Amino acid sequence: MQLVVARIGRAHGIKGEVTVEVRTDEPELRLGPGAVLATEPAATGPLTIETGRVHSGRLLLRFEGVRDRTAAEALRNTLLIAEVDPDELPEEEDEFYDHQLIDLDVVLADGTEIGRITEISHLPSQDLFIVERPDGSEVMIPFVEEIVTEIDLEEQRAVITPPPGLIDESEAVIASSRDEETGDEETGDEETGDAASGDAASGDAAEAPKGDA
Repeated sequence: MQLVVARIGRAHGIKGEVTVEVRTDEPELRLGPGAVLATEPAATGPLTIETGRVHSGRLLLRFEGVRDRTAAEALRNTLLIAEVDPDELPEEEDEFYDHQLIDLDVVLADGTEIGRITEISHLPSQDLFIVERPDGSEVMIPFVEEIVTEIDLEEQRAVITPPPGLIDESEAVIASSRDEETGDEETGDEETGDAASGDAASGDAAEAPKGDA
């Protein structure tokens, strides 16, 4: 089975290196020196990785036969494709290959349908599920334990517990409004507190606790 493991970005420096957008959880395995990768467009490859290194959080690769910036820039936007055994599984139980996650249904804990995973975006800080919603819109869901609570490959679903505003922007607006209202109330309490302190100083002991609060 062929899987896209990276997309070539811009040239880096003058010696043929390129930046790559990693699309695999195991770049050290799929994108290590000596790896031979098919390409899209096919006429660009196959490409053999000669060296790899991380620079400023980005993976830089150099391919055999690519020796200058012009040749490197000609590879820009090329997809790198690895041959993967479909029965192969990651070493860790809580790790998954992209092909296992693509097309999973995304649901809330109560079964409410959110959408379908169409792509996995591998960022330096975290991975993101790109989820297509029933209306055709897309939402990005961080693949972190606090949000993605369960991956059930047998049921072909991912269960999520999203924070307010992640799925429905109106929830974020409501939460923001509540925060503002709370802030106004707190401001009002402080003003009342000041007044209470003043009343307490005048001998109104009943208002003293509010001023202390």
